[in-house]
Amino acid sequence: MSGFGSVACRHFRPKTVRKPALLCVLLWVACWFLVNISIFIHKNIFTEYCTDQKSKGILGRLCLGYQQGLLTGNLCKDLCVTQTMVYKRCLYYDKGKKVIQADWNGQPIILKSKLEDFLSYDSLFLLDEQESRSIPEIDILVFTALEIKHSLGLEVKNVTAPQLWTKHLKDRRGSFSRAELASMWSLLQQEEYVFFQLLQDLSKHVLKMIGSCGHFYAVEYLTAGHAWHHNLFSLEELSPYSWRGSSSKALWQATNSIALSFLDLARHFENDFSHPLHLCDIKPENFAIRADLTVVAIDVDMAFFEPKMRDILEQNCTNDEDCNFFDCLSHCNLKTQRCRAERSNNNLQVICDKIFRPLFSPQLSEHRVRHPLQSQLYRAVKRCAELSKHGNVDKRTTEDTLSELYNLLKAGQREIMK
Repeated sequence: MSGFGSVACRHFRPKTVRKPALLCVLLWVACWFLVNISIFIHKNIFTEYCTDQKSKGILGRLCLGYQQGLLTGNLCKDLCVTQTMVYKRCLYYDKGKKVIQADWNGQPIILKSKLEDFLSYDSLFLLDEQESRSIPEIDILVFTALEIKHSLGLEVKNVTAPQLWTKHLKDRRGSFSRAELASMWSLLQQEEYVFFQLLQDLSKHVLKMIGSCGHFYAVEYLTAGHAWHHNLFSLEELSPYSWRGSSSKALWQATNSIALSFLDLARHFENDFSHPLHLCDIKPENFAIRADLTVVAIDVDMAFFEPKMRDILEQNCTNDEDCNFFDCLSHCNLKTQRCRAERSNNNLQVICDKIFRPLFSPQLSEHRVRHPLQSQLYRAVKRCAELSKHGNVDKRTTEDTLSELYNLLKAGQREIMK
């Protein structure tokens, strides 16, 4: 028995020793992993988190710059002195880009900036010369035009440049102050600001500019769409119209009007500027609707006029997938191994695919009254969404498709109103 016991012990002991040791090693590895994950989360998520404390700190530094005379704007006094503009909440923060909701004289507005700090923007070297003399207006116009070309790829005449300036500078007579030029230059380095300001008097489908303070600019407050909402846009939040408790027919009437406005936007962006305007990130979250049901592009970080669009698309490639820039597609020339500069699809096709398909899907009909022309409309939307399936979409095909959808929506409106 003693021999058996010693043999049993020899086989048993290593197992009893190894198991706790293995558990200790696994526990140590798990702790190391959790600690490093926590550090990663803290550095990469919480430091970039959209907090009230961080947002108020950014606006506090903005007001400090205003008080020191480094920056200015028509909204600085309201934000920093009279406080008729007050912080409400942070909506978005990523890599310095800041989107803040504020109340201005009791009305909600949106404050935006590509970078959180004023000094993070490049300074205008002409300011170094202002110590000894005023800067000629023609020099300012030339530098403004060059910045437009850099940000949007557009050639503009010097006489059109002032429309990019904030309201309080447009009618200025005489030389600009150092703070005015520095503030204006920080705004011109933000493509979205330039885009909205350039189109203020040219399009109803972009956000209305309210003003600025330093590098922050203010736009109208509108509620963005949501892909998960069965109507894509929350009609209940519209004012002065109220759709709460409205009949299904009234909701269909509103949906039709929104769709018609999307068609108007597609035609407008294609034809009404010196160059077509391409939207490369079309989704409900990048649009909103006003109370009159006008569709508005609220995020244009991925919107490009034709000259810049061609530069973006014309890249090296080995297949067509290499030529896809989000929603803006092109084809690969296998001989030259370069993407074609021409876009193969267009805004209308993507709107049909990502907006109209879910909006008029038969599967969602239980949420609404059945559209009078449901079958015809959905078939037309499906054809529209597949326009580039057999090659590039030409203007004639686009216009015919747009007209077909327009006529169906108008006919549907008449049927609903009966």
